Formats: sequence, C-alpha cells, structure tokens
Amino acid sequence: MSYAVKELFYTLQGEGAQAGRAAVFLRFSGCNLWSGLERDRERGPGGCSRWCDTDFVGLDGSGGGRFTSADALADAVAAEWPQTHAEEQAPMVVCTGGEPLLQLDVPLLDALHARGFFVAVETNGTKPVPEEVDWVCVSPKAGSELLQRTGNELKLVFPQPGFEPGQFVDLGFTHFILQPMDGPNRTHNTELALRYCLEHPKWKLGLQMHKMVGIR
Repeated sequence: MSYAVKELFYTLQGEGAQAGRAAVFLRFSGCNLWSGLERDRERGPGGCSRWCDTDFVGLDGSGGGRFTSADALADAVAAEWPQTHAEEQAPMVVCTGGEPLLQLDVPLLDALHARGFFVAVETNGTKPVPEEVDWVCVSPKAGSELLQRTGNELKLVFPQPGFEPGQFVDLGFTHFILQPMDGPNRTHNTELALRYCLEHPKWKLGLQMHKMVGIR
C-alpha cells in the first residue's frame, strides 16, 4: 500500500490530554466527511464541512508526498524526531488528517513501533481503530455515525447543534474534553464551553495551545 501524506513535521501537541508533549505530526491527505475544498463547504456528510479549518488536501505540505511502503513512511517519521532527544523521551507520532484511518494500517503501525514510536491517532470515530494504536483520541462530528466508542480521550468540538456532550458521557473514554469551536464566534463558544465544564465537571476545557503560541 502507498500512503498519501499532506505534511510531516516536528512540533508540540497543541490540544487534548497530551497537550505540550513533543511529537512528530503525520497528517494524512483526505477525509471521509468532506473533500476539504471551499466549494464543498455545504456538501459534506459531516457538519464539520462548515467549520473545519485544517488543510488536508493534496501532498504539498512540508514533508508531504506519496510514500510507497510502510517502511519508507516510518523512516521519514523517524527522521523528523531529533536524534539528540533519543535518551530523554520515547518519541511520539500523532497520526491525524483529514481522517487518518483511511490509510493508517497495521503494517505502518508495526513499522512505527519498530522504530520506537508511541503512536497516537486523532480520528473522527467513523472507522474502527486498530488495537495496535497506543493512544486513541476521538473527535465526533455531527452528521456522522460514531463507530469508535472507546479510547483514551473524547474531544468534542463545541457547540455542534444536535450533538450535545451528554450524548457521550457513558462511552468508554478516560478523558472527556470540550474544545470551543474556532472561527468568528470563538470568544462566545469559549464562554459556552467554560460554563458547561463548570456545570458538568466530568468535562475538561480544552484550548488550542498551538494557535495561542503560534506553532504548527
């Protein structure tokens, strides 16, 4: 299998329960909830097509391209992790997108593990996560069917009309994170999320640290 990668880079995880941890980001190209093109903002089967701000289209990002084997892509991921850090911390790779589970498979997971990586995935939950993944972050999207109902963290972008936090509290996750929807109403959405977390302390307020400090 070949892999279509939008971008590949070393940074700090900017959101969720692993926020602040150094990681290699492996952003796969493509998504199953919308095309990623502006002309399709009102056409995606998931409501996220109207507000998603991630560019996952094409292969033109830093480190992006088409990789013809799991080993070739795992080698590229390993090359992004600074060798001087090898003794300090086990390397982490965050597989994201778009929707990474359209491409992330067991051969690639095995290749990443063989190179010592702790493998995290950020998924919309519409496809089952291979059990070989070390950290599962599910971010449900209104208008889609949630198939992955267990994991390490459930990160809900808030608010999504018709998609309320209370629908998810009995699912099998360790962390429940409410992340204010970005965009022109971000301040208002942050106030709503903050108030909700105060009233429902099972939820933690999640902020996008990478946008605040200006990193990728």
